Amino acid sequence: MQKRKKRASKNDLKTLTYIAWVLGLFALVLSALVVGYYLGYESAQNEIAKKPKQERQKQQDLPKKIDDSTKKNDALSGSSVNDRLIEVLKKDVNITNFKEEIKSEKVIKEEINGTKVKKDVPISVIGKEEGGAAHEYEDELIEIPPMPVLKEVRKHTGGRPKLAIIIDDVSTSSEVNALNSLGIILTKSFLPPRNGRPDSAKLASHESQYMVHLPMEAQKFSAEEPFTLRVGDSQQDISHRIKELKELFPKVKYINNHTGSKFTSNEAAMNRLITALNENHIGFIDSRTTAKSEAPKVMRSFGLNYQGRDVFLDHQMDKVNIISQIKEAIKVAQKHGTAIAIGHPHANTILALRESKNLFADVDLVYIDKL
Repeated sequence: MQKRKKRASKNDLKTLTYIAWVLGLFALVLSALVVGYYLGYESAQNEIAKKPKQERQKQQDLPKKIDDSTKKNDALSGSSVNDRLIEVLKKDVNITNFKEEIKSEKVIKEEINGTKVKKDVPISVIGKEEGGAAHEYEDELIEIPPMPVLKEVRKHTGGRPKLAIIIDDVSTSSEVNALNSLGIILTKSFLPPRNGRPDSAKLASHESQYMVHLPMEAQKFSAEEPFTLRVGDSQQDISHRIKELKELFPKVKYINNHTGSKFTSNEAAMNRLITALNENHIGFIDSRTTAKSEAPKVMRSFGLNYQGRDVFLDHQMDKVNIISQIKEAIKVAQKHGTAIAIGHPHANTILALRESKNLFADVDLVYIDKL
């Protein structure tokens, strides 16, 4: 019995020894982990302390940046049509000295002829070469466009009035896309290709109807286009230029003048131009950049019907005035049976046309060759 008790006592002692060793090892491992954790934490703190102040500031600002980014996305998703159109028109514009002039974003409700519309005061996208219609006749030193040729008042025949809207200075894909997005009949008048807008003829080739906006000499103009027709050009020079344009724009049926107050007021120069246009089966639409235009007289001498601009839509580039000019063009069409309005591919002009769709119910919008 005593031997058995001694063996049990030894066994119990060994078991306790094993347990003590296990507990000791466990305590050692746990201590190592705790020490390692604190050493690592202290090391990390030291690393953070060593980082430049700018880096620590970036980490602190990260939540704010995320919040700002979220707010920005929210703002973009709810951005106004004005902002989106401005971005559309700015895209692909390669002219030099391009500048964006955005004045007040405040929206004002005004009454125009009894109809309330929203007025942006004003939002415009302009370049050195492309302002409102005023750049077409600025050499006249006047605030209003030259008056159109007086028309006879037509007797009412039951037919609907026809209004042709020409958009001058078209030269980029963004302008074409913005105009096409309106979903109304417009006649685009493309400037000839040049450095900064090499694709205007290519863009025109995709249009079923278009015109060419032909640069002509002005009395005084600071941003004259290359290859501008001048009063002193010979018949050979003018015929050669028109032939070149016909090759660039094979579907062209009409041209209208870009600036040209000096050229169109010179009878001899206009005779040479109409001769060249007739040779290429191209008609002439007078932009009426001067009240002294000889185009009516010259056209009659050739046995041709004279067609000229009745209303400039955007000689003043705020949206309220453009809508007022659209209404004026509609009145002219209703009074005389037909009318020609000229505008430019600016943000406010496009917005005004978009907001005037209900007004066009009183006329038939047509391409220029349907007048």
